[in-house]
Amino acid sequence: MPNQKVNMNTVWFKDAKGFGRMKGDNLQTQIAIPVMKGGSGEGANPQQLLMSSAIACYALTLAYMLDRKKLPVAGFFMDTEGDIARGDQLSITHRPHVVLSSSASKEDITVVEALFLQAEEKCHIGQLLVKAGVPVGTEGQVSIDAGDDLTSNYIEQHQLEW
Repeated sequence: MPNQKVNMNTVWFKDAKGFGRMKGDNLQTQIAIPVMKGGSGEGANPQQLLMSSAIACYALTLAYMLDRKKLPVAGFFMDTEGDIARGDQLSITHRPHVVLSSSASKEDITVVEALFLQAEEKCHIGQLLVKAGVPVGTEGQVSIDAGDDLTSNYIEQHQLEW
């Protein structure tokens, strides 16, 4: 794979209680120092950005693997929890929920359950975090679509429409 360059631009306004903005090709967000560390809290903090990278990597890896196995996926959604202990020690737990179409077999369910761990092992960002001493875990769930449209319900429940 050829080398890839990633360019980002950042600007900061005011002092530690201010905020900044970051922008890249497909990413744009506001950043800030957390209130508990003397900042404004009016933007994403470093732990959230680090977790966002791990979340995106895991979700994209899982989506790719599900597609390559040609599984009858109706959709999937995921909650990820970061636990920040004293000394800023972070641990991350992904909780993906894959919804398979009603035509799915028991074998399809077994394959998805195996892919939860494989996606964790293949996600480069997650593996970098593990090497740095950050525990990363996965607790996946598989269900069969019963006409409830669980993915749309999740989007609505978590206000993810934009």
